[in-house]
Amino acid sequence: MPADHLHQDLVAHLIRTTPLTPGEAARVVADVLAYFGETTEEFVRRRHAELQARGLTNDQIFTRVAAELRQRRVAPAELSLRQLRRVVYG
Repeated sequence: MPADHLHQDLVAHLIRTTPLTPGEAARVVADVLAYFGETTEEFVRRRHAELQARGLTNDQIFTRVAAELRQRRVAPAELSLRQLRRVVYG
């Protein structure tokens, strides 16, 4: 079954089961797919920037990001704090 068809079914389901308009439902599906489509590196960089903007220290950030990675829908291989730093800083 083509992926577009599956996504259209999901959009239709959201329209039936929520007060979302077709456009809103399509945007929600696109946002969720983009979120779960992030690579591990993209996720680490995004979360680092978000948490840094909240004033957390790198030690707090990398500990939290490591824990969040374990909770992802398709959890990647566990990364050490050093590996997480390398993703952000190279």
